[in-house]
Amino acid sequence: MAHDAGDSPISRFFDPRGIAIVGSFREGHFGGYVIVKSLMNAGYDGAIYPVNPGYKEVHGIRVYPSLRDLSGQVDLAVIMVNARTVFQILKECADKGIRAVIIVADGFAERDERGSRLQQDIVSLAKRAAVRIIGPNTAGVVNTANGFNPCPYEAGYYRLRQGVTAISAQTGMINPQAFPYAQINFGVSKICDFGNKCDVDEVDMLDYLGDDRDTKVISMYIESLRDGRRFLEAAKRVAAKKPLLVVKAGRTEAGAKASQSHTGSLAMDAQIFDAVCLQSGILRLERFRDIFEMPKIFAAQDLPEGNRVGIVTVTGGVAVMAIDECAKHGLSLARLGGGTAAALEKLFVKLGTNPVDVGPMMAAVPNAFDLYPRILASVLADQHVDAVFTVLWATPAGNIISRYVETYEGLKARFRKPLVTWIYGPDAGAIAELGGRLERIGFPVFDTPEKCIRALGLLWRYASINRQQAQPVS
Repeated sequence: MAHDAGDSPISRFFDPRGIAIVGSFREGHFGGYVIVKSLMNAGYDGAIYPVNPGYKEVHGIRVYPSLRDLSGQVDLAVIMVNARTVFQILKECADKGIRAVIIVADGFAERDERGSRLQQDIVSLAKRAAVRIIGPNTAGVVNTANGFNPCPYEAGYYRLRQGVTAISAQTGMINPQAFPYAQINFGVSKICDFGNKCDVDEVDMLDYLGDDRDTKVISMYIESLRDGRRFLEAAKRVAAKKPLLVVKAGRTEAGAKASQSHTGSLAMDAQIFDAVCLQSGILRLERFRDIFEMPKIFAAQDLPEGNRVGIVTVTGGVAVMAIDECAKHGLSLARLGGGTAAALEKLFVKLGTNPVDVGPMMAAVPNAFDLYPRILASVLADQHVDAVFTVLWATPAGNIISRYVETYEGLKARFRKPLVTWIYGPDAGAIAELGGRLERIGFPVFDTPEKCIRALGLLWRYASINRQQAQPVS
């Protein structure tokens, strides 16, 4: 039976009323000093309990000699001590009634046989005491809804834009110190690095995120699966409700060996994982960076009714390439309706054919940009078009950026069809400015035409999966 995410044991990791931080509070770029600073600056309003007998205070907050000295409500502990000391600290957490623990410390199964035994010992203790663990060897979690950002590494920023995409992985490369979340226009909801995932794993996270009201899209990087059947069942449940995007590493023998040394996990056979994706409705991603970029097509756009794509471009060469990409991703080139084609032909010769190349018109007609909003709106309005890919030319000269923004603002109020954009031009600053402004309106922008089409392909594939699941069984 589905549970409310707030009632899940995993919720203690993301919404604790109080957090104990056990480790060093020496000023630097890593450790308890950074966690306390990050929590304070990110807006977390729960209680913070630094624990270390060698300190009196940190950032104006009292430091307690031990966990036994804490008197307030503590739902979560973060442990950053020597691996050999973790077992004792975990025992103190259990005695104190702390049922969720993040172990940042490394030196466990990813290190050697001795580390593997240490990890087995803490898992056995945690099971006996009903304590859940994220880690060890993890950079932790983030919850943007409540400002909970206990990042142990200095990132230079602390508040992350709240969004609807949850990102989780077996690597700290998804945490704030490794990725510029402050510059993501669509934001995130939750972040979780499983580390060695000695306890909490991707299935636990799927169950939690599947019912999390703040999360609409789930994006994962996976190196291994502990229980493929359990993962398949969870993925099926969640993918029926929300898009589930996954990058699977360790596809080659060398990659699988590297995965084992990274987190102490054994990689799943690539062909088996491909079968899992097909059976569960997982949307397979190709590259690590995709877990950050591809979710925004789902965060901002409605699902398309079909796979027919309209292209409005200022360069014919990119349009040809886009058509080839459409074929790779199950999309087709839309054939414009007769009314749309005739209306566009009246504006400029040969404009009534998809792709709609406005480049010649821009060069030949004075004030041609005045016609651009009508052209784009006509293509979006065409009943034979299910989604649109646009190519924009950005230059700091004149007011072209503001004109594009005005056009897209007008489209936002009138159309619900998916619209993705690639921007090019002579000035990187102008490209970034225009892209940022369009995304803040709600239109995803990608840095290559190929990514634009791949994103539309994922959107269409998910729409197709939804339709298949919605069909009654005869």
